[in-house]
Formats: sequence, C-alpha cells, structure tokens
Amino acid sequence: MSHRIIEAAIEVHRTLGGPGLLESVYEEALCWELEQRGMKVKRQPLCPIRYKGVELGSPLRIDLLVDDLVIVECKAVAEIAPVFEAQLLTYLRVTGLRLGLLLNFGQRHLKEGIRRVVNGLD
Repeated sequence: MSHRIIEAAIEVHRTLGGPGLLESVYEEALCWELEQRGMKVKRQPLCPIRYKGVELGSPLRIDLLVDDLVIVECKAVAEIAPVFEAQLLTYLRVTGLRLGLLLNFGQRHLKEGIRRVVNGLD
C-alpha cells in the first residue's frame, strides 16, 4: 500500500511542477489521486485523544488517512525536521495504527522527502 501512495505522491509532485505551493494544495491533489486509484481517503479526520481514560477536548487532526490503515502527513518545507517524524510516530501511537508516511513536497525531487514511520517495530 505504501508503494501505491508514494507513486501517487510522485505523480502529484510531477504534475504540479515540483515545490513552491502550499501544503494544502498537495494534500488535496494527493487525496484526489489516491481516490482515482481506488483507495479510500479521509482528509483531515478528527481522531480523539484519550488521557487516563478521559477523552480530551482537543482531538488530533491528521492530514490523510488512507484505507483506515496508513496516516499520510504532507509537508511543503525546505527540510524535514526530526520533530515531523516524531509527531507522526505519536499520531500512530495515539490511533493504534502501524504505518505512516511523511511526504515533503517542498523538495526538488519528492523521493528525497519521503519518510516511512512504523509504530511498534523493534
């Protein structure tokens, strides 16, 4: 599944002409591209956060949830900061999901801006 998501992201990056647009533009285009490929995509879904059995009033908002299995976080920055990967790992832990993709559309070549994050891998 991650391979299909990455292929779609590369298509978006190539079609839109590379870096320079807002994150939301890449996110919307990627959502469309994934749906065209038969994947179920939720854009900006709210995910509740529980703390010691209590649901907090500020839910988590992730960029894309693909087929209810993979979290995709879209960025459009010059460099990926380590905090972005740590944030994605926290999202995976909070949701109980195992796989996340951090896609930085701000890179000249998207493949340089792809990070795969796995929850629970020893």
